[in-house]
Amino acid sequence: MEESELQVNNNRKVLRTSEEFVEQPQERGTTHISCLYPEILAIIFSLLDVKEKGRVSQVCKSWRDAAYHKSVWRRIEPKLHLRRANPSLFPSLVRRGIRRVQILSLRRSLRDVIQGLPNIESLDLSGCYNVTDIGIAHALTADVPTLRILNLSLCKQITDTSLGRLSQYCQKLVELDLGGCCNVTNSGVGLIAWGLKNLKVLNLRSCWNVSDHGIASLAGNNGDADGNMDLESLCLQDCQKLSDEALKHVCGLKKLKSINLSFCVSISDSGLKYLAKMPSLRELNLRSCDNISDSGMAYLAEGGSRITSLDVSFCDKIDDQALAHVAQGLVQLKQLSLSACHVSDEGLIRLAHSLLDLETLNIGQCSRITDKAVQVIVEHLRNLVCIDLYGCTKITTSGLEKIMKLPFLKILNLGKKSIYFSYVYVTFTNIFILLIGF
Repeated sequence: MEESELQVNNNRKVLRTSEEFVEQPQERGTTHISCLYPEILAIIFSLLDVKEKGRVSQVCKSWRDAAYHKSVWRRIEPKLHLRRANPSLFPSLVRRGIRRVQILSLRRSLRDVIQGLPNIESLDLSGCYNVTDIGIAHALTADVPTLRILNLSLCKQITDTSLGRLSQYCQKLVELDLGGCCNVTNSGVGLIAWGLKNLKVLNLRSCWNVSDHGIASLAGNNGDADGNMDLESLCLQDCQKLSDEALKHVCGLKKLKSINLSFCVSISDSGLKYLAKMPSLRELNLRSCDNISDSGMAYLAEGGSRITSLDVSFCDKIDDQALAHVAQGLVQLKQLSLSACHVSDEGLIRLAHSLLDLETLNIGQCSRITDKAVQVIVEHLRNLVCIDLYGCTKITTSGLEKIMKLPFLKILNLGKKSIYFSYVYVTFTNIFILLIGF
């Protein structure tokens, strides 16, 4: 009996000691994570990636409640496969304050998305090949005043009919991406010009049926539509029917900051006269515009253009004389792409003496460039952050060593040259090396 009492007493001592051990840290002022306020947990959870946010919500009820706080999901865009009915999906997204979604595959009605997310701000349907005019019509039967961004790129069944619906029920749209929607015509662009007055970003890439007439509508020069006069960014890449007449209309978009005309093969030097007159224009992409030459660069330079980004890569007629015009008049450039242009050391040396603010220089596949130009680049373009030397076969290891001494260089594209990589990897670990196969 005494032995049993002793054992009980010993157990009590252990228990008492254990209790003291648990309570002792609290006396010292430390706190367990379970004692944190939900607001503090929400701040911590907001720093996690999407998968981790989901995992912490499964730990316990208090963590789940904190993980569902709207601040945790701010600026998060879930990527969803809408294959079958899931009654809890949209209420869960609404509870977390989700207003931006990307649909990766869509086998349900688009109407479910619009009705399930009444405060939706951004909807990305890019690549959803089964989105049709009928689906858009069923989804848009009333105003969607919160929708600001809509991506329909590569939804190839979309036609002008859907653009009529958008112009009627989504009039607050600020960004619209129709890249690859090859059934869109000038009539559809006219509907955009008529109904989407707040549009700032428009992508018409590879809309092959859009011509100068459609661009006239955007600028308010065609019919009753006032046009999209607030446009700041316009992508017309690969719109094969556009000519210099389109740029004459574009010139009327006074707020335009960026225009992409790459692969518009009918655009010529004459069209650049109009772009040179645009005081707000900062980014100009003329990649693979075969009719652009040194005369076009002269028009930009002499016209007082204030562009800071210029891409004339794969423009066969761009040569050293074109670079002379750039060096003379486009001194505010920060990004310049000359890949595969017929330029030499002479042209680059002129550039390097003038474009002192240049941060990105792409001269890949300019096979005439040698260490001579590299030396001048290193001496004068001290602000370079990114340079592309892929395919510059006449630049030696000595020239590369000089390039690596640029104080702010972060990205270097060398192509498939492992001898360079071994040198760079060991000596310059702060620079990202991009190696691409030939």
